[in-house]
Amino acid sequence: MDHRAGNDEIDTIAARFGQHRPRLQALAARLLGSPVDAEDTVQDAWIRLAHTDAGTIDNLGGWLTTVTSRLCLDRLRARQARRESPLDADNLLRANSDDPADDAALADSVGRALVVVLENLSPAERVALVLHDVFAIPFQEIAPVLERSTDATKKLAARARRRARLGAENAPPDLAGRRALIVRFLNAIREGDTNAMLDILAPDATRYVDPALLAPGQNTTIRGAHAIAKEARSFSRPAHEASPALIDGDLGAFVERDGRPVLAITFMIAQKFIHSFDVITDPDRLSRLTIAPQAIPQDPDDASGARNEDYEAGQIT
Repeated sequence: MDHRAGNDEIDTIAARFGQHRPRLQALAARLLGSPVDAEDTVQDAWIRLAHTDAGTIDNLGGWLTTVTSRLCLDRLRARQARRESPLDADNLLRANSDDPADDAALADSVGRALVVVLENLSPAERVALVLHDVFAIPFQEIAPVLERSTDATKKLAARARRRARLGAENAPPDLAGRRALIVRFLNAIREGDTNAMLDILAPDATRYVDPALLAPGQNTTIRGAHAIAKEARSFSRPAHEASPALIDGDLGAFVERDGRPVLAITFMIAQKFIHSFDVITDPDRLSRLTIAPQAIPQDPDDASGARNEDYEAGQIT
């Protein structure tokens, strides 16, 4: 294989990896509770893939999920050995139970809980619970990650679920704060308010956008609050059309046309800042999302919430 062919092969592998990257990022972020650690872990997964013969991998998505999960498990164990906690204070979790009513209540309470809920679990419990209950990965696929039998993995997840439920009872949700932050984000882009964007974004924030929404040659990934704020005006139209939504159980926004979503924005929020967001327009990626329109109630003390209600009513253009 000549040098040019080698580069073409690497480009192909990188493109295939890029299709899975948002999901791997979400998985690692929920396991580790830190967008920064998640990004490092996903990058490590890419390095491992780059040094592997991708042609021998039958199921790339499954392979990447396993590798990323193992890398997260190693980080969680190392963190536990050092008795460290992640800096980022909140994380999302959806959990299931045998009763649909309990499932809905638990998803609402645990899903918006502080990361301390997961921090009370052992690394193995955390991995078993998040992989199965959040990402719907079968226990027989989780078992090799944890190097346990399928039955032992099921019992581990059940124990973690009970502990998470107890922890969630004392973990105050911050739905209003997260919703207000997303409203401020959309309004800042719509109004081209750079200063407002800088107030919302973490200094090292990352923006991901599907190529179809960008001009030729524009980078699909931008890092740094100032760089993101500088280009924000180019996304004013999607911000005008966006409505709040629950996307895979997490607060986000979407644009709908003719009854179908054509754009979705997912967020990683921690410590009252947006650490990353992903603007999704690719039909295949959109088809894998579960999007539920979600009204944002007005907070009397939050002017941004009032502006959002006016926007939804069509009073702001």
